[in-house]
Amino acid sequence: MVTDRRTFRWRIFGTFFLVTCAAFTAAQEDISLVADAEACLHKAVAFFRTEVSTEGGYLWRYSADLSRREGEGKATDTQAWVQPPGTPSVGLAFLDAYEKTGDRYYLDAAVETAHALVRGQLRSGGWDYRIEFDPEKRKKYAYRDGGATEGVNISTLDDNTTQAALRCLVKVDRALDFKDAAVHEAVLYGLDCLLKAQYPNGAWPQRYNRFLDPADYPVMPAKYPETWSRTYVKRAYTADCTLNDNVLADAVKLMWLANEVYGDKRYKESALRAGEFLLLAQMPEPQPAWAQQYNAEMEPVWARKFEPPAVTGGESQQVMRVLLDFYQETNDVRYLHSVGRALEYFKKSRLSDGGLARFYELKTNKPLYFTKAYELTYSDADMPTHYGFKIGWGLQSVEADYRAAKDGKPMPSYKKKTASQQSVSAQEVKAIVKALDGRGAWVEKGRLLAQGENDATWEVISCQTFIENVRILAGFIAASKE
Repeated sequence: MVTDRRTFRWRIFGTFFLVTCAAFTAAQEDISLVADAEACLHKAVAFFRTEVSTEGGYLWRYSADLSRREGEGKATDTQAWVQPPGTPSVGLAFLDAYEKTGDRYYLDAAVETAHALVRGQLRSGGWDYRIEFDPEKRKKYAYRDGGATEGVNISTLDDNTTQAALRCLVKVDRALDFKDAAVHEAVLYGLDCLLKAQYPNGAWPQRYNRFLDPADYPVMPAKYPETWSRTYVKRAYTADCTLNDNVLADAVKLMWLANEVYGDKRYKESALRAGEFLLLAQMPEPQPAWAQQYNAEMEPVWARKFEPPAVTGGESQQVMRVLLDFYQETNDVRYLHSVGRALEYFKKSRLSDGGLARFYELKTNKPLYFTKAYELTYSDADMPTHYGFKIGWGLQSVEADYRAAKDGKPMPSYKKKTASQQSVSAQEVKAIVKALDGRGAWVEKGRLLAQGENDATWEVISCQTFIENVRILAGFIAASKE
């Protein structure tokens, strides 16, 4: 019996010793991986700042040797791109790294990027798709910083261009306690111009270089046109009340942020006016959803040759999410009711594959498509491939939030997560660290899409990949500190 007890005790001790050693080894590995992640993050950011950057600005993709580059189109080594995932997106990734690690190096990187954006701000208050830094070529642009008094001066809200630039500047301004005069002044000037560009009904145009007469855009609900052309009608559409490419959704997010940071009620009022527009713009029965763009009489109209007057299964999904944002912010049940009506409509409008058409014919609700010759048709047999004429069903979370709110419960999508809850696997971090080359670049297989089919590039450096990896590494480092 004594021997058995001693044997049992030694077994317990041995097990405890092995478990303790394993735990110690695992802890050592965790500490080592955090150190690797920190070193990797610093090296990657340093490479972007010193080798990739054009005076603090960035594009979308580069050949692995940095000899060729592009944004949405071809670009030179004196240009930066503003559309995400360009300059503002990279700047926000730098800022995210600073906020999660506390390393001032990343804030300095974000400030450099903010100053590049300041240099690209137009006299109309916003940004073109690209920024030109070449002194001679800058004379073609009406930049506030050293540009011409006449020249390109069209601020674009398309593809989250001006909104993303201002969002980056607002966040950098806050991080600097509003002490950088150039950044602070550019933010306030840009926001003021965006307020002036907003129509009385709460909508924004797609682009602006002047501010239109508010009397030309009276406040009224959406309606069906008495007739509309089935063939493309070329027209100036950039001043239309625009939901296409989430113009309004991105502007609203910016205004909520500006209100939070500066406490200026004008920004909150602007966001709420936009919410009123979304209620007005919801089409009446039998199609209680939204069009991509509306004329001053609030009728759906043609934009590009593949964007007809129609109810859209694409942008409407984003509109519903924005309406839930408004409900979360204001508790106004009108937003909830609007989402409910649209949900029921789209459930009845699903295609045989479970998705939605990008366009539904006004009143008949028949799915609309285009042939490769850009003729409007009810058939999906000959569609162009450059545009999504069919859209996936992305309303699961919208419906879950709607049902919860209707039952008086918190909406699942709005539950805040801590850094530790936003977990990243150690294997994912190890893969990111291992993929970094000796220079500090993440090189991947890919093409430069704007260079043409004969381009010899097969390996690229992608800003999108850089942004994702920076956020993952910074999040992992932050979680380790928690």
